[in-house]
Amino acid sequence: MFNHTPLATALALAFAIPFATPAVAQTAPQTTAQSASDNATTGANATTDATKTTTATDSGTLPTIGIAAQSEQQDFQAERSNVGAKTPTALRDIPQTVTVINKDVLASQGATSFQDALRNAPGVTIGGAEGGQIGNNINLRGFTAQNDIYLDGFRDRNQYYRDTFDLEEIEVLYGPSSMLFGRGSTGGVINQVSKKANLKDSAEISTTVGTDDHYRTSVDVNHKLNDTSAIRLNAFGQSIGSTRDVMKNKDFGVAPEVRFGIGTPTEVTLSALIQHNHDMPDYGIQALNGRPSPVPRNTFYGLTSDRTIQDVQTFNASIKHKFSDALTFTNQTQLSHSMTDARETAPQSVLTGPLATSPALSNGNFTSLPPSELFIKLQSHDRVIENHSIYNDTMVEYKFDTGPIKHDLITGIELGHDSYTNQAYTRNNLPVVTMLDPAIMSSPAGVTTTVGNFADSGSNEIAAYANDTISLNQHWKVIGGLRWDRFQAQIHNSTSLPAYATQTNFFTSVRAGVIYQPTDWQSYYVSYGTSFDPSLEALTLTNLTQNLAPESTKSYEVGGKWDLLGGNLSVNSAFFREEMDNARTQVSTTEYELDGDVRVDGFQAGVTGHITDKWQIFGGYTYMDATILKAADGTQGHTPANTPHNTLTLWSTYAITPHWEIGGGPTYMSPRYASNTNYVRVPGYTRWDATAAYHAKKYDVRLNLLNMTNKEYFDALIPSDGGRSVPGIGRTLLATFDYRF
Repeated sequence: MFNHTPLATALALAFAIPFATPAVAQTAPQTTAQSASDNATTGANATTDATKTTTATDSGTLPTIGIAAQSEQQDFQAERSNVGAKTPTALRDIPQTVTVINKDVLASQGATSFQDALRNAPGVTIGGAEGGQIGNNINLRGFTAQNDIYLDGFRDRNQYYRDTFDLEEIEVLYGPSSMLFGRGSTGGVINQVSKKANLKDSAEISTTVGTDDHYRTSVDVNHKLNDTSAIRLNAFGQSIGSTRDVMKNKDFGVAPEVRFGIGTPTEVTLSALIQHNHDMPDYGIQALNGRPSPVPRNTFYGLTSDRTIQDVQTFNASIKHKFSDALTFTNQTQLSHSMTDARETAPQSVLTGPLATSPALSNGNFTSLPPSELFIKLQSHDRVIENHSIYNDTMVEYKFDTGPIKHDLITGIELGHDSYTNQAYTRNNLPVVTMLDPAIMSSPAGVTTTVGNFADSGSNEIAAYANDTISLNQHWKVIGGLRWDRFQAQIHNSTSLPAYATQTNFFTSVRAGVIYQPTDWQSYYVSYGTSFDPSLEALTLTNLTQNLAPESTKSYEVGGKWDLLGGNLSVNSAFFREEMDNARTQVSTTEYELDGDVRVDGFQAGVTGHITDKWQIFGGYTYMDATILKAADGTQGHTPANTPHNTLTLWSTYAITPHWEIGGGPTYMSPRYASNTNYVRVPGYTRWDATAAYHAKKYDVRLNLLNMTNKEYFDALIPSDGGRSVPGIGRTLLATFDYRF
C-alpha cells in the first residue's frame, strides 16, 4: 500500500540513519546534551562554559557529542514526556509515536500561537471554527481532535485560541488512547505542559515587532520564596495584524503558579490561566470549479464589525505525596470556565447574479462564468457559548517486583462534570458582494437579528484505570492497560431537534504494547490501542444519532526509536493503521447507523537533536493513506476531509559563531479535500521560514522571516457550505528582543 516516492525516500532515511550512525559517530564532534532538572532555570537556557570531553564508549554505546561554548545554548530535544503514561516517561519506553515541541523550538521559530506551534507535528492539519465549535480545531491522523486538547493532563474543553506564553512544551501522542484519556482521542491527543515554578530566581521580558502591525510583549518571572517554595508568573499582551485584509487580534493573558514542598515528600501546586481574546474571525473563501476561488490572498468576505471575544479562566490544584521510592500518591483538580461572544460573517454560497435570490452554484461550484461575473452571498455565524468543567484525578503509582520481574503500576479514578450552552443568532438581509472585489463595510443597512436555537447540555463521567509497565528483563518490556468509563450526557434544544436527548455510555478501553531494547540506545515496539466516541462527546449532537452506541477505533503500530550520538540525536519511525469500522453514517432521511468504515494506513518518522556541536535539527514526516471504505451518504471510496497524503516539517539551526546563529526550514503539505464529498481539492504547498539570531548571556536578538518566498497557500479548511479555505499568511518579518535579569 506504500508505493509513493516521498514515502520510499523517508523510509530509506529513517531506517538507514540508525544503522549508519555508529560509523559516523566515530568522527563526530564531541559534545554533551543539555539536561534540565526541576530546580534548574526554565526561564533562560543554561550557559555552557567550555566544550565537554568525550565520553568513553564501548561496543554497545555510541560516543557522546558535547556542545561547544556558546552564550546561550538552545536544545530542541526532549527525552521524556507526560502524555504517554500519565507520568514523566522516557520516550523510548512509550510504545506509540510522540512528538514533543518544546519552548526552544517555538522561540527559534517565532511561533506564539497554538496553531503555529502544531506546524511542527506531522499528521496535524487545521480546521476552521464553525457550528457549535470555535477556537482551535485540529485534525490528527485524519480524525478530528477538537475535544482531544489537554492542559497539564486535563481535558481543555474551553473553546478558545490558545497561546504558548505559559507553555514549557506541547506533546502530541498519536493513535487512539482512550485507556489514558477517556472518550475521544481517536487520532491521538495534544497535551499542553505549563511552565513550572522552580528554586532559581529568574526574570525575562520579550518584545516582538513585525510587519503588518505586529506587536507583542511577554514576561516570565520566577522567584524563590524559601528553600522549598517558589512562585512564577507568566503574562503576555499582543496586537497582531495580518497580510489578510481587516484581520486583527488583540489578546492578553496571565498565568501565575505557586509550588510548596519542592524536593520534599509532599508537594502542593496551585496555578491559574486567565486569558482574553478579541480577534477578527476568518472564514476564508469559497470554492470555484473544484478549487479555492482565484481571488487575491487578502480578499475578505466579512464585516469590519465582526469579532470573536473570548474569556478563559482555568484553575488547577494538585498534591503529590511520595511515601517511598516505590509508592507515590497524586490528586489533581481542575476548574475551568470560558465564554465566547462571536459575531462572525462568512461566505455562504457563490451566486450567478447580484441578488440574494439569484441562482447558487453547488458541488464544487463548477461554472464557465469568470470570477468577475460571480457574487458571494454572506451568512452570519453568531453565537454566545459558555463552557464550565470540573475534573478530579486521583492516582497511585506503585513500583514492585515479582521475582526477577519489575512492575510500574499506575492506577486511579477520574471524575468529571461538563456543562455547555450555545445561544445562536441569525442576522437577516446580509448583502451580496462581488467575488473579486467585495465591499468591506461595518453595518449594512436593513440587517435584522433573529434569536435562534438555545442549546443546553451537560455530562458526568466516572472512570477507573490501571496500567502496568512490566520489565521482564534488561531488554524486554510489556505494557498493558484497562480503563472503564461511564459517560452520561444530555442536551436540550429550544428550537432545533432533538428537543431533548440523553444517553449513558459504558466502555472499556484497552492498551497493549511490547518493547524490545537490545541496547541502551535503540528500542523497538508493537502496540495496540482503542478509543470510543459517544454521539454527545462534545456536548453537541446531530439529530437521529442520540440512540446510537459510541463509535470505536482500533490502532495498530510497529516502530523503532533510536538515541544516537550518545543520546544527542533522537530518531523514530513507525507504521500504523487506525480504523473506525462502526462509524456513524446516514442511511436515510430519518435514520443513522453505525455501519460506516474509515481506515487510515500510514508511516511516520521524526528526528530531533544535535547532529554536531553547532548544528541541531527538528523534523518529522507522515504519510497517510486514508479512505472511507464504507458509507451510505455517497462518500464511500473518498478521502476524508483535511487529510493530506504527505506532510513534512523540518527546522534546523547552525551556530556559525559562539554568538551568531542562522536557520530555517520548510513545511510541506500535499493536496487535500475540503470535505468528505471530495468536490473541492485544495492544492498542496511548501512554505519556507528562516531565522537569524544573536545570543548573549543577558539577551537575545532574533529575526524571523515567515513564508520567505511569499507562497500563496491555504491553511485551515472548513467543510461546511461546500468547502471553504482560509489563505495562509504572506511574507512576514518579525524582530524579537529577549532580556534576562
